[in-house]
Amino acid sequence: MIKVLVFAHQGGWDEILIVAGPLIVVAALLWVADRRARKLEPPSDQE
Repeated sequence: MIKVLVFAHQGGWDEILIVAGPLIVVAALLWVADRRARKLEPPSDQE
């Protein structure tokens, strides 16, 4: 049990995942939103 706890904090890789995970999710959502926005037709000027 102690070896598992020590292994989990070697090198900081688990902290990197805690930060990188949400950043990757946000980046993916922005990429999908950008692709969808570019496919939309531009608004027509009817004033």
